[in-house]
Amino acid sequence: MSDKTGLTEFAAFLEQKGYELISTGGTFKHLKDAGLNPIQIDEVTDFPEMLDGRVKTLHPKVHGGLLALRDNEEHMATVREHGIGLIDMVIVNLYPFFENVNKDISLAGKVEFIDIGGPSMLRSAAKNFGSVTVLTDVADYQLVKEEIEESGDTTEQTRKRLAGKVFNLTSAYDAAISKMLLDEEYPTYLNASYKKVADLRYGENPHQSAAYYVSTVENGAMKDFEILGGKELSFNNIRDMDLCWKVVNEFKHQTACCAVKHSTPCGVAIGDDVFEAYTKTFECDPVSIFGGIVAINRTVDAATAEELNKTFLEIVMAPDFEEDALEILRKKKNLRIIKITNSVSDKQTWVKTDGGMLVQDSDYKFSANFQTVTETKATDEQMNALYFAQRVVKYVKSNAIVVSNGKQALGIGGGQVNRIWATRQAIERAKEKFDGDLVLASDAFFPFRDVVDYSAENGIRAIIQPGGSVKDEDSIRAANEHGIPMVFTGMRHFFH
Repeated sequence: MSDKTGLTEFAAFLEQKGYELISTGGTFKHLKDAGLNPIQIDEVTDFPEMLDGRVKTLHPKVHGGLLALRDNEEHMATVREHGIGLIDMVIVNLYPFFENVNKDISLAGKVEFIDIGGPSMLRSAAKNFGSVTVLTDVADYQLVKEEIEESGDTTEQTRKRLAGKVFNLTSAYDAAISKMLLDEEYPTYLNASYKKVADLRYGENPHQSAAYYVSTVENGAMKDFEILGGKELSFNNIRDMDLCWKVVNEFKHQTACCAVKHSTPCGVAIGDDVFEAYTKTFECDPVSIFGGIVAINRTVDAATAEELNKTFLEIVMAPDFEEDALEILRKKKNLRIIKITNSVSDKQTWVKTDGGMLVQDSDYKFSANFQTVTETKATDEQMNALYFAQRVVKYVKSNAIVVSNGKQALGIGGGQVNRIWATRQAIERAKEKFDGDLVLASDAFFPFRDVVDYSAENGIRAIIQPGGSVKDEDSIRAANEHGIPMVFTGMRHFFH
């Protein structure tokens, strides 16, 4: 037992009910020190623990006692012939592999946390759930106690459920080990190892049930965040938080802020400090930010907290908060205040289909091969603005267009079925708020010259897009006619 929570009380209850307790190593000592009367495993097997404890329960007197079918006369005759006692209950919660796989220790050190005897006993006991009760979760002690108190044994229904929990645990345990050892991006079998941390009130809609799970083998940003205030998180909150944090992480060397509404950025900005970054983000779309989520990649101060509180927000997330800022934000009782420090680290993106799963590596790359394809070249100021817009457009649903002044994503158009609609939407929104020079970024190529023509007619001064259309020359010709610099990246960023 690596987790001995509640074990002494439960073991004392079993001993009181006439159970003999067989134990190993540290757990034996723990029970003995508590005044109980456990039996050492080697007294049962008549074989010493060996190989630094690697071999102690892998023995016929253990597994025979677990697997023997009580209503099978041949089985019963066999165990009697070999002096094998029947085992009615197994309590194991495995070596702490999940807790150590991400630590900064050697591979050999991590391998030592792989439990062999524990899963073997669990699987044997679970297979014979008709007769054997198997416990892997301290939360189940109380139910088992109540059933034994009531009828002298557990019910078959309970034993079946507990057996299912065994294979649920061991499959995740094995998946985590496989991921550590198997150096393949797309292995033959797609294993997942996630642990439930919360049942959610509902999913995307109130009629859908939901829960939140975190990886047992990865230290992603959405695994270890801390809730410093506000009500519990919802399904949509968590999904939007993930996107919001990814956007501001694109600007690690700058103070950045992002607002997200319905899984879409509605404002992104950089500033000299958090106050400027937030106020510029708010200016991007003062309407849509209402009821949205805000992420800032620097510590939130009191002045920014006062400004945040002027708008109804669902969540404010940042790597830290000054005490005065926390006090101010907590005045809004329902506002979720999230401290999040882990970097974005997902290596893959999974998309569930009906009966299948699509798996791809995550889109963290940006092109290093910018090519100006027009006669007019972008100025340094325009190039910096294009870089900014390109980092934002990656997180907007395709077709995606972002219009920017280099400091703010003033116009965001996405989720349209054609690119010209997204372009019109983004430019119109930007022009409502800003009358200076603007640049435009697209997540994918232009199939026609209409985007360039519309952009030029509406004051766009530079364009960045991947290129790659069979009609690229039409767009280049249009940009040259209008005297607009256009840059090709050679890399698209679809986000469906």
